[in-house]
Amino acid sequence: MSSRAVVLDRPGTHRLVTRDIPVPGPGEVLVEVAAAGICLSDREVYDGRRDAAYVRYPLTPGHEWAGTVAAVGAGVDPGLVGRGTVAEGFRACGICERCRYGETSLCTGGYAETGFTEPGAFADHVVVPARLLHPLRAGADLRAAALLEPSAVIAAAVRAGRARAGERIAVVGAGTLGLLAVQLLSASGPGELVVVDPRGARGAQAREFGATAALSPAEAESVHGRFDLVVETAGAPTTAASSCLLARRGGRVVLTGMFTEGAVGIDPVHLSLSQLEVRSVFGASSADWSDAVRAFGLGLLDPAPLITHEFPLERFGEAVSLVGGGGSGTGKVLLRP
Repeated sequence: MSSRAVVLDRPGTHRLVTRDIPVPGPGEVLVEVAAAGICLSDREVYDGRRDAAYVRYPLTPGHEWAGTVAAVGAGVDPGLVGRGTVAEGFRACGICERCRYGETSLCTGGYAETGFTEPGAFADHVVVPARLLHPLRAGADLRAAALLEPSAVIAAAVRAGRARAGERIAVVGAGTLGLLAVQLLSASGPGELVVVDPRGARGAQAREFGATAALSPAEAESVHGRFDLVVETAGAPTTAASSCLLARRGGRVVLTGMFTEGAVGIDPVHLSLSQLEVRSVFGASSADWSDAVRAFGLGLLDPAPLITHEFPLERFGEAVSLVGGGGSGTGKVLLRP
């Protein structure tokens, strides 16, 4: 038996290779990949725009995925074979102070992440440490479950934002993260849940997911200072600053977007005078993954409607070109081995 994988030898160069099926070592599992999402981070890896400290070529990318356990290594429960599963991407050490405190996304033991420094899931099979698995309920939609990685990031944002029932909440950005945020935040019983995005179609989809209103950035200027909690998901040059303007005095702002140098910064005078609480989120801890998987299992989170394109491994080049360049009608792009 053989297994295929997309390999990036260097930025802008990829090939589809055929190899023997990987064998899981002690404490590891072999997963047959059902679906893997492509995100902007993968596009950065492909284009060579990711910080060299956070990528290792040659590389098989793919950190958003779901699949079925096909084999286990020594010391791993054989009952996992046949289970649908997802797995955390960060390979936290588990022994540093931050890991011991439960903050596995802040591990100080060194950076290692599936799809960036370790072989990822743009392949027929992927091998991961069994301790990172989050098994899914029987019959779970593995296609939709491929989006549980970004869902875990949003679960981290919701946890950091401490959403309370009856609060006024704004979500800035209606991409994948923003629309997932709407779904999770709507389950908290907000008094108001407003989405800010320049794309009318995305705003309409947000309302289908539970948003009470959708505003363009220009329209949102009329509601500055209104919201108890603002969750920023866009990572656009101005959205960190504009999110702080949306928050009420003493409000809370959570930043999940990935910003580039040169972005318009937060006004420190406004931050101080308004006594805002600002948090950033990068990745997700084990607890956040558990929250996302639980919400998915309960039906509070349904990522499937966000998927707009699916491709086989052979069409990886076409698939990755859509991410960040496919136009307003492009949502989540999947590879389906």
